[in-house]
Amino acid sequence: MSEARALKRDVRAVSLACRDPRVPWYAKLLAGLVVAYAVSPIDLIPDFIPVLGYLDDLILVPAGIALVLRLIPADVMADCRLREETLEGRPAGWGAAAVIVLLWLGAAALVGRWAWHRRR
Repeated sequence: MSEARALKRDVRAVSLACRDPRVPWYAKLLAGLVVAYAVSPIDLIPDFIPVLGYLDDLILVPAGIALVLRLIPADVMADCRLREETLEGRPAGWGAAAVIVLLWLGAAALVGRWAWHRRR
């Protein structure tokens, strides 16, 4: 299995682990952030910037997944990987996409508000 395919599988399995009651809250929080960043169309460094644009995807997502995998119990992760294999090919829900868009809009609103107050 290629590294990219394994990473994609792990992102989906980690997203399933976020909903598992056996996972500690701090692991769920970090896992949610990593999954949201991985599936979000908005990056910290835009992809059109040569070299640096893809560097965040090549470093941040795998590093985040590696950290989350250390926080999630091994038996839970094995269960989530098995469940992920049965769900393979199913499209992601619109609800998850809506949450990500709302998070980015909220962050943009906060930055805009901060900039407006700094301007005054």
